[in-house]
Amino acid sequence: MGTFDVLVRGARVVGPDSVTRADIGILDGRIAAVGTELVGGAGTEFDASGLHVFPGVVDPHVHLNDPGRTDWEGLATGTAAFAAGGGTCFFDMPLNASPPTIDGASFDLKVAAARGVALVDFCLWGGLVPGSLDRLDELAGRGVIGFKAFMCNTGIDDFERADDQTLFEGMERAAQLGLPVAVHAENEAITQELAARAQAHGRHAMGDYLASRPVAAELDAVALAIAIAEETGCSLHLVHLSTAAAVLRVDDARARGVDVTCETCPHYLLLTDEDAERIGALAKCSPPLRPRAEVEALWLELLAGTVPIVASDHSPSPPELKQGEDAVSIWGGISGCQTLRSSLLAVSDRRGVSLAAVASLTATAACERFGLSAKGRLEPGFDADLALVDLRHESVLAADDLLYRHPHSAFVGAPLRGRVVQTLLRGQVVIRDGVVAAGPRHGRLITRG
Repeated sequence: MGTFDVLVRGARVVGPDSVTRADIGILDGRIAAVGTELVGGAGTEFDASGLHVFPGVVDPHVHLNDPGRTDWEGLATGTAAFAAGGGTCFFDMPLNASPPTIDGASFDLKVAAARGVALVDFCLWGGLVPGSLDRLDELAGRGVIGFKAFMCNTGIDDFERADDQTLFEGMERAAQLGLPVAVHAENEAITQELAARAQAHGRHAMGDYLASRPVAAELDAVALAIAIAEETGCSLHLVHLSTAAAVLRVDDARARGVDVTCETCPHYLLLTDEDAERIGALAKCSPPLRPRAEVEALWLELLAGTVPIVASDHSPSPPELKQGEDAVSIWGGISGCQTLRSSLLAVSDRRGVSLAAVASLTATAACERFGLSAKGRLEPGFDADLALVDLRHESVLAADDLLYRHPHSAFVGAPLRGRVVQTLLRGQVVIRDGVVAAGPRHGRLITRG
C-alpha cells in the first residue's frame, strides 16, 4: 500500500493567496499533504504537469428543479454539467422543485431524489414564504444551509413572495436559529406596475422588459432587507446583485456592523442590456442585464473586494418556455453552472483578477460565509474536491459542449478559458474530459460546520 490513496503530481496549486507548484496527497477522501515532491506512493497517481489545480467550484445559487420538474433540468444532468465545469458542491434553491423545499417533508423528498443521482455534494436552502414560519424549525433541524425569500413575484405558483411582515418575522426566527436568510431583492410594487403598464400598451419587446425592472427596484428592496436584518440581528445574504449602487449599500451596512454579504453572477459581469436584446429570451433574467456603465461599475466593486462571491444562479427551463415574442411575460432564467469559472477565467487577465481571486470568488468565500469548514481550500484536512484545469485551452462555447438537459444558454458563443481535465470529489474522479466517470454517484448532503 502507498502512503496516499491518490497523488496528484507536479500541479500548479491555486491557493487563497498565490499559485505554487506542488503535489497533493489524498487519503480517506481528504487532502493529507500539499508540498513539493511528496515522498511516498499511492494507489492512483495523476501527472498534473502543465495543469492548474483549483478547489472545486462551490456554487451557492443553483436551481436543479428536482423533484417534480426534472423536465426542466434534474439532478442527473445538472450535476454532470456542474462537475464538467469543475464543480464539486452546489446549494440548491427551494423553488422550481415540486413540491418546493418549505418544510421537513419536502426536504426529505429532495434528499431522497439526490441519493445515488447527484454526482457532487450539495447543500439545501429552505424556503421562507407566507405561512411557513412554523416550519423553519423543521428545516433547520434537518440541516438547511439557510432560508431563501423573494421580495418580488417568483413566477412559480407554489412559492409565494415574502411580504414585508413575513420577511420580518422570518428573519427574526432565522436569527434565533442561527441561520442566514438569502433574499432576492426587487421591489414588487415597482416591477409589477411597470410590467402591467407595458403589457397594457402592447409593449412587450426585450427593451420593455428591461425598463420594467429598473435599478431603483433593486436599491429599494436591498435597503429594506438590510434594515430588517439590522433590526432583527439576522445574517443576510443578498443574491445576484446587478448594480454597484446595491453593492455599496451592502458595504455601508457592513461598516456599521450589519451581518450582510452579497453575490453577483457572470451574466451581470459579462453581458449587457444590448446582449439581452441581441440574444433574446435566453438572456432574460431577474434582475435584468444592465447597461455597459453599470457593468463596469460592478467590476470596480468586485476588484475592490466588496463583491466576495460569484454564483451562477443556474436557472434552466425547457426550450418552449423560452419562445415567443412577449419578452415581458416569457420565462426568465439563465443556464450557467457549467461555465461559471471558465467564463470568469476568460476575462481574468484583462480585468486584473488573479487566479487566487478567481478561486476565492467561486469556492473559498462561499464556504467561509456559509460555514462549510471542510471545503473550498486545497489544504490538509479539507475535502479533496479538486478541479484539474488546462489554462492553455481557450474556446468559444458551443451548444454541443453543454451537458444540461436542454443544451441552451445565453453564454453560447462566449469565450471560455480553461479545459477541465478532471474533477475529483473527495479524491474520486467524477468526470474526465467532459465524460461522467463510471460507477456509483456519491454526492452527499452537506450541512454547516
